[in-house]
Amino acid sequence: MRLIRPALAARQGKAARRPASVLAVAAVTAVLALTATACGPEEDGASDQPSVPAGQSSDGKITIPDDLKDRLKEHGIDLDQWKNGEWKNWDRDKWLREAKDFVNPIIEDLWNPDRMRDADKSPEKPVDNDISGDAGVTDPTPAPVRAAGVRTPYHANAAESGKLLFDSPEGSMVCSATVVEDPAHPGKSNLVWTAGHCVHAGKKGGWYRNIAFVPSYNDQGLSLAELKKATKQEIAPYGVWWGTWAQTSDQWISQGSSTGGLGAPYDFAVLHVTPEKGSTGKSLEETVGSALPVEFNAPAVPKIDSMTATGFPAAPPYDGQKAFQCADKPGRLSLTAQDPTMYRIGCSMTGGSSGGGWVATGQDGKPALVSNTSIGPVTAGWLAGPRFGKEAKGVYESVSKKYAGQ
Repeated sequence: MRLIRPALAARQGKAARRPASVLAVAAVTAVLALTATACGPEEDGASDQPSVPAGQSSDGKITIPDDLKDRLKEHGIDLDQWKNGEWKNWDRDKWLREAKDFVNPIIEDLWNPDRMRDADKSPEKPVDNDISGDAGVTDPTPAPVRAAGVRTPYHANAAESGKLLFDSPEGSMVCSATVVEDPAHPGKSNLVWTAGHCVHAGKKGGWYRNIAFVPSYNDQGLSLAELKKATKQEIAPYGVWWGTWAQTSDQWISQGSSTGGLGAPYDFAVLHVTPEKGSTGKSLEETVGSALPVEFNAPAVPKIDSMTATGFPAAPPYDGQKAFQCADKPGRLSLTAQDPTMYRIGCSMTGGSSGGGWVATGQDGKPALVSNTSIGPVTAGWLAGPRFGKEAKGVYESVSKKYAGQ
């Protein structure tokens, strides 16, 4: 089974005790936006995550005060060096040390048309076709469903969906993601939902870097050949939005693995994003014109007629440049008796579709996000996603509350 994953996360829930020097590198959003996250994979507590005030320039971009830059350097982070390529240093010891305080500075135009187009790897590895545990409830393997291309323009048919870009030790990676509502900012959300494995490498790694969301990527569905001549506006018509904060589950950070499906029932994450070029006065939701509500108490599987998964599959036979969807009646997949049962649908999408949203009719009768793509088998005949419960709700509410007064 493959994890359909990939980039920035913090532990859900409680707050962690940390040294003052660590607290100094808490969240700052800027042209050099600094995103600090909570505990890393080797910590048991969660972190306080305080915000350090930043100034704002006349063009709407946030600047980092010199004294904060000095404190960051004391902590071993030189933002100028980072912008000039230090982010490419994936020394394992350094990467794991940074896992306690993830840094995601905005590097303008890093995600240029060539880089966006050529990012076609996914961090997950396929898993065995039969991955279910013995003690849980698992329904028969669903019949394969061939993914159908989303009609263009994508914005008219799946406005909330987009592509997630990030860098890993193996190179540039891709996932999928969804614009979701923010209860603290009705109608003006800057929240994006994706998979935990799209922001953090799990128990043996740290946070990914240069995480950015592109809503309605390649809106007109241009071919790979056509994209080689396309402008950034054609590839990213609603801009590039960088992650300024993100959280995933404690379980993903402590258990997550790119193989075998470990941590998959808790494989979800929420990001807060900001436009790469500085504030335009419009939120992400206002920019794309839509955001999905999140359903944390979806009906039991037998009561759900259909779920629709959307994503940008990048592994063959797909190339990661176009959006696809699968619609199917969900079944149940249990990996271990002690973990929540997952949803499973038939679908031919491959790696790169990880993190993409699953939409079903919510309890109010309207479309709602009920899951996200997490894992799939070597044969690419089905996908599985977590069922959102109290852990997912805690992650979501924590990110919303963090920006409630802003």
